[in-house]
Amino acid sequence: MELAEILAEYVSSVNYDDLKEKEIHEAKRRIIDSLAVAKASINSEPAKIVRTLLPSYPGDFLLLWGGNASPDIASFYNTLLIRYLDFNDTYLSLEPLHPSDMIGGLLALGKGKLGKDIILSIVVGYEIGTRLCDSTSLRKRGFDHVNFLEVAATAAASKLLNLKKEAIYNAISIALIPHIALRQTRSGKLSMWKAGAAAEAVRNAVFSTLLASKGFTGPVNPFSGNMGFKLIADIDISNFERMSTSKILETSLKKYPVEYHGEAAVEAALSIEYQGEIRKIYIQTYEAGVSILADKEKWNPDNKETADHSLPFIVASTLLTKKMWLENYSMIGDNQIRELMDKIEVMEKEEYTKVYPRELPIKLIIITDKGRFEKEIRSPRGYYNNPMTDKEVEEKAIKLGMNEKQISKLWEIDNMKVEEIVNP
Repeated sequence: MELAEILAEYVSSVNYDDLKEKEIHEAKRRIIDSLAVAKASINSEPAKIVRTLLPSYPGDFLLLWGGNASPDIASFYNTLLIRYLDFNDTYLSLEPLHPSDMIGGLLALGKGKLGKDIILSIVVGYEIGTRLCDSTSLRKRGFDHVNFLEVAATAAASKLLNLKKEAIYNAISIALIPHIALRQTRSGKLSMWKAGAAAEAVRNAVFSTLLASKGFTGPVNPFSGNMGFKLIADIDISNFERMSTSKILETSLKKYPVEYHGEAAVEAALSIEYQGEIRKIYIQTYEAGVSILADKEKWNPDNKETADHSLPFIVASTLLTKKMWLENYSMIGDNQIRELMDKIEVMEKEEYTKVYPRELPIKLIIITDKGRFEKEIRSPRGYYNNPMTDKEVEEKAIKLGMNEKQISKLWEIDNMKVEEIVNP
């Protein structure tokens, strides 16, 4: 059966009353987290660049933290803000995903809608995006995970606009077929496009949904057709046989501003107790941690985009500063950090690869003139099986620039207009 038909049937059938309280609450946590990381990235260079284009794209679609623009650039800008710091949520499976990337597009489309409409759309999008990630790997074939984000965001936007099944099918097809993203975005030295790829995917999703809502049709059989997505990856349809609304509970928040495979490394570096002068550091982790965070270019990061994906930089800067926060990236190129990075060796541990992604284990071993010191972390704080508390989510948001009044307001968004949510 064609997957677009299955997705269209699911999106059109699920309602707000189907959601459990814990799923609604988790969606609110993601909205708070997304708005917080977006606020903290407003003054980033990529955000400034996009803002120079806003006057050329007038419209009444909503911008995070104030303003309006056309639907395409509003979706791009909002998603860029959420994604740029690499500090929003994550799902890890055969393919990784940052599901909250889609929230920027949904909020852009949300004029005249209520918070409960956004919540339902988020839960729907998360359900589809995570199941796509469970179905096959894209990165190992040279394609980027934002291909799955694009489909999930389109489904979520279609729910927000209450599209019928035929229109949802067309929206998914229009979004998917012409917009296949390549993994080169995340290979070697990284650029601003690391965040831009997600922003582009959500922009395409929103525009495709708007086209379909007016009757524009897309290719038939976008997944199963002879020239369809199956040429890229063979998706396991069985993952979509019993869809629910609970997959959002299996996604994870970040406590530290690093690529998720580095979260446990930060915890290990902060908690390890050692004595003496460091002579050698060994980092044992699973295959994805090695291939994504320790390839050649990650040993010589010269920008923020590469440094937050560099396991040597993440560990070295955390050990030296005794913290990991956004200001760590002002130390890229620091001689002390570089010297410590030169003492690091990263290796795959087969036992850890076997338990990934149920756990994200890492062992940090420090050899000094006083002896050998070790620290193992099995699952970092924030991972779905070791979740952050609401208080920790709030503390992170405050540290990123929100205030208690704004956060308190966002816990009660069910019947709030989206215009108030984007700029609380």
